[in-house]
Amino acid sequence: MRHGVGPWSGRWPDDPRLDPELLREGDRRNVQDRYRYFSHEAITADLASRRHAFHVAIENWEHDFNIGSVVRTANAMGAAAFHIVGKRRWNRRGAMVTDRYQVEHHHPCVADLVEWAATAGEGGTPLRLIGIDNVPGSLPIETYDLPRDCVLVFGQEGSGISPEMLAACDDVLEISQFGSTRSMNAGAAAAIAMHAWVRRHHFGQGVREG
Repeated sequence: MRHGVGPWSGRWPDDPRLDPELLREGDRRNVQDRYRYFSHEAITADLASRRHAFHVAIENWEHDFNIGSVVRTANAMGAAAFHIVGKRRWNRRGAMVTDRYQVEHHHPCVADLVEWAATAGEGGTPLRLIGIDNVPGSLPIETYDLPRDCVLVFGQEGSGISPEMLAACDDVLEISQFGSTRSMNAGAAAAIAMHAWVRRHHFGQGVREG
């Protein structure tokens, strides 16, 4: 089954956002229907006007293959940007090209991310670093009131967030689990955390204690 749309039919549109090549050849990209025939630059510009206030930071010390999945979800949830902490190169295959529509930052070390976040908020205010990991002392995400302006921080599959990053986080949250395993896939955990932010700040669904 082919997705997307074929070549443009009818009167040629007068819209500078549309890509002439896509109009001629058809648009089979994995984009929402409202972006059919839009140029890459036009899509990116439109997304920039609607991005949410949260950022996503992913530690990359061992070339974790889950990074692509996290970036893909960051695109779907409208994250302001994603940040790679550690090695600059990462496996982009799992991102399914969505990284091309996102703002990407690289931080060679935890201290660099901390320094950036200190003045990255609106008017030079700090962005809070919120770790997502089930470690001793972590708080349940289900009853935690996520701040609007923040960086959601994720670690490596298996090892989780590094000790240095944990120390830098303002709070660390865990996702409540009810099965036999102690952890879940890093990509799945990131999706749950980002959606929790969207529910709180896009849909206005507050949390309730207990």
